[in-house]
Amino acid sequence: MKNKIELSLIVPCYNEEGNIKAFTTEVKNAFKNISYEIIFINDGSTDNTLKEMKKVSHKNIKIISFSRNFGKEAGIYAGLERAEGAFISIIDADLQQKPEYVLEMLDYLKQNPDTDIVTAYQEKRREGLIISLFKKIFYKLINHFSEVDFVDGASDFRTFRRCVADAILNLKEYYRFSKGIFSYVGFNSHYMPYKVEPRHSGHTKWSFNGLFKYAVNGIVSFSPAPLKFATFIGSILSIFSVIYLIIIIIQKLFFSIAIEGFATIVVLILLLGGIELICIGMIGEYLSRTYIESKNRPIYIIKEYIDNK
Repeated sequence: MKNKIELSLIVPCYNEEGNIKAFTTEVKNAFKNISYEIIFINDGSTDNTLKEMKKVSHKNIKIISFSRNFGKEAGIYAGLERAEGAFISIIDADLQQKPEYVLEMLDYLKQNPDTDIVTAYQEKRREGLIISLFKKIFYKLINHFSEVDFVDGASDFRTFRRCVADAILNLKEYYRFSKGIFSYVGFNSHYMPYKVEPRHSGHTKWSFNGLFKYAVNGIVSFSPAPLKFATFIGSILSIFSVIYLIIIIIQKLFFSIAIEGFATIVVLILLLGGIELICIGMIGEYLSRTYIESKNRPIYIIKEYIDNK
């Protein structure tokens, strides 16, 4: 059956009341010649985001309002479940990602039938030196340890075919990391540079702490390397401990060297204790995720759904 809607725009929103109207207007002006739908996800906003969504609501706009904040990843999944377009795009509401770029992505997919995903990356980053450095370290680490490839700078701003959405919907894990999920499902990808515009309204929801948690989530979700690291460190320390024990025995038996070292013992105990706690923490992170996954909780809970068909 042929899709009546050519393009579905998935727009996760958290406290974006000042951007909804402007975003809708921009989309309307950009997509005059194609059939499209906008799927707004109100991710537990504490401002008037939902009210603004309802003000612009009409026949090609769907509104999904969560019962609380479940995160952008859950919002993307909810949008994919209700998207009806032959092509699907994930875009933010703050207008840093201009809808005109979606048209470029769409044209590329139509002209290149062997390409399934067009992913946008920032041509010039607008972020501090420290955050930029940590992002580079993150990508180097995750690419070294993960079984799938992550492209440095690739964003969630992307347009893809229906077959990609269907594959992602088959991955129902509670802890979601979209960059890793897109890499995991595969398909042929093209990377397109774009210029990030200033936010139309409001301020970014990402802090350094939030980015750090996001990075940890990505590494833990797509690599068992931290567990292997704990085993590696434990093995190395055990070998050095045995060697040091042999040295102490030789010094005591054959050279009558007095073994003193209260400070050394204290330092070693603190060092080993710290390493053990780090390793236990790594194991605990994986176990906690397994525990939550075993509960089979829903990825999100909908409080209100509006579909003006």
